[in-house]
Amino acid sequence: MIRIEQLAYVVAASTDIESWRRFAEDVVGLCARDAPDGGLYLKLDERRYRLLIVRGERNHYVASGWQLADEAAFTAAARVLEEKGVPFAYGAAQLCAQRGVQALLLLQDPAGNCHELFWGHAADFGRFVSPAGVPAFVTGSLGVGHTVLPAPNFDACWTFYRDVLGFGLADFYRHRYTQDPQEPLKRIYFTHCANARHHSLALYEGEVPSGCVHLMLELTSMDEVGRAYDRMLRHGARLMATLGRHVNDQVISFYVATPSDFALEIGYGGALIDWERHSVFEAEAVSQWGHDFSVGFGASA
Repeated sequence: MIRIEQLAYVVAASTDIESWRRFAEDVVGLCARDAPDGGLYLKLDERRYRLLIVRGERNHYVASGWQLADEAAFTAAARVLEEKGVPFAYGAAQLCAQRGVQALLLLQDPAGNCHELFWGHAADFGRFVSPAGVPAFVTGSLGVGHTVLPAPNFDACWTFYRDVLGFGLADFYRHRYTQDPQEPLKRIYFTHCANARHHSLALYEGEVPSGCVHLMLELTSMDEVGRAYDRMLRHGARLMATLGRHVNDQVISFYVATPSDFALEIGYGGALIDWERHSVFEAEAVSQWGHDFSVGFGASA
């Protein structure tokens, strides 16, 4: 199996790059810088960027960037993909330069979600200076946060992530998203890679037109979540779910719509897990309190 260290970056596409610049700076508090080919780097720590916005013909989630330890781990990952019969390609020099990495492996999961495995990220070690006064985000060895991707062919996807990419199961839900008792239960698996963040990737048993249910960024205090909530209201961004606390990763958060048509979860207080002592469980509720998803997710269904 491949050993992935963290979710290091996310790539999204937008028909309106400037809308992302305004959203990132004014609502989230990220530092926006121009990227090659008319794109946008969004910086939130010592790395050059953690979110890359590229120009597209539609708004959508493009790819997840997964960090490998070094060149040897990269070579080993390519060998695993070959042995497992997983199609992949090496990223061209121009793409590696845009991503700020030494080398890339490009592949898709059984649902068509795109992934980029890399080694040797670029870090400018420039101080993160938020235009909204955000002091910091929780990143480092935990990665950028977590992403939730569609997996309509759920069993094939989970087998791929478990047996090829080496993800472990933290916990799972089986949930109905309407009041219709005839609606089939849909699974969500919360999965982790080789760090202590409760989950870096979750799989949702359903279709998502934008290619992503949501991306989560973690702040360093509850006050900063509250300030982000105020900025969301002040700048007219669309609320997707009210403030609440999840039962599994313990994050207190709210959800807001991004210009790429997936949601951004902005939260605080994520649990750090000792995987040698952790027991997988099925959660029978999404949140301890709050998180009314009907205000945004339900309204757009």
